[in-house]
Amino acid sequence: MVRTIAHIAVLAFAACAAGGDESAAFAQDGWRTDFSRHVVPLSEIVSGGPPKDGIPALDRPKFVTVRAAGRKLSDREPVILLEHSGTVRVYPIRILLWHEIVDDRVGDLPVAVTYCPLCNTALVLDRRHKGRVLDFGTTGRLRHSDMVMYDRQTESWWQQATGEGLVGTYAGDTLRLVPSAMVSWATAKRAHPSAEVLSDETGFDRPYGTTPYAGYDAPGGSPIAEFFGGKKDDRLPAMERVATVQIGREWVAYPFSRLSRARVANDAVGGHALAVFWTPGTASALDARELGSSRDVGATGVFDRQLNGRTLTFQPDGAGGFRDRETGSRWNVLGHAVAGELRGSRLRRITSADYFWFAWAVFRPQTRIWK
Repeated sequence: MVRTIAHIAVLAFAACAAGGDESAAFAQDGWRTDFSRHVVPLSEIVSGGPPKDGIPALDRPKFVTVRAAGRKLSDREPVILLEHSGTVRVYPIRILLWHEIVDDRVGDLPVAVTYCPLCNTALVLDRRHKGRVLDFGTTGRLRHSDMVMYDRQTESWWQQATGEGLVGTYAGDTLRLVPSAMVSWATAKRAHPSAEVLSDETGFDRPYGTTPYAGYDAPGGSPIAEFFGGKKDDRLPAMERVATVQIGREWVAYPFSRLSRARVANDAVGGHALAVFWTPGTASALDARELGSSRDVGATGVFDRQLNGRTLTFQPDGAGGFRDRETGSRWNVLGHAVAGELRGSRLRRITSADYFWFAWAVFRPQTRIWK
C-alpha cells in the first residue's frame, strides 16, 4: 500500500510541476544537444514526467538570516550546509524538494546545489568546467531513478548522482564534487548562527515544508520500477541509507542501520585514515507529508582522522557527540572540537554523500560495505 501511495505521489508531482505531461518515449525535439555523443545507451534515460525545466531550478536565489529562516524551519528538518572561504550557506531540503537545483555562487565558487528525492542524493557540484561557468536546469528525465540535469551553455546532459556527462558536448566528462553536509536545521544554526539561509521567496508557488513523496522511503520498499531499470544489489535493502566515500579506486558504503548502533566508524579508505560520525536528530524528507513530523533517520559526517601529525581514534560520547581516545576532546557531527585539549580544532571533511543503497550500488557496484 505504501509503495502504491508513493508511486502515485511521484507521478502526480511530476504532472503538477510540469503543468502537463509528455510521452515517455525518448524525444530530441526542443534540444540543442549533440545526441550523437553519448557514453550510455540512450534507452537508459527515461521520462520522469515533466518536460525540460518543468521542475524549475533556482537561478537567482535569495537568502535570509538564521533568525528569519527559523520562523518557518523546524529543528529536525534536513538542510544542506556548505562552507567556502569564510561564507556559510544553508539550503533547506523543503525548498530543494520542489526545485532540485540551485545555481549559486558562494564567495568565488560557482556551485550547483542539487537534490534528487528518488535517490536521496544531496550533492554540491562545482559549476566551473573547461574554462566556463555552467548553469544547470532539469531535463525532466531520469537514469536509474536519478535526476538527469543539463547545462544551458551546451545542453549536455549530466548524471546528478555522479556528476558525469552522459550526452552531448561534455559526454564522458565529470564535474567536481564540493564537500558539504546534510544535517538538521538545529545542527546548522547552532554551529553557524550567522549563516545565510536560502529563502522560500523563490517567485514560485509551492507548498514548502511538505513533501509530495510521503511514504517513499518506507523500510522494506524499493525504487519505482518504471524509473529505475538498473540491476539491484541485494547486499543491503534497496532503501537503506548509506554514507559513501570514494578515495582513489576504492569505494565504501557505511549503512545508517549499522552506524546508528556504533555511532562512529574508524576506518581506512584508499590508504587514508577516516572517521564516519552518525548522530540522531535529522528527519527524513520522504516520510510524512509534513517534514517536521517525519521519522528520525540521523545525519553523518566523514572526516580525516589525521590532525597535527597524529591519528585520532573516535568513540561515541553520549547525546550525539564523539570523543577521541588520544586526548579525550569532545567533537560534534560537523567535525568541530567543542571541548577538551583540542577545543577549537576542526577535522578536515572528506568529500562524501548520503544515498539510498540502490542508487549508489547501481553506479558503484564494486563498493565495499563497512561492517
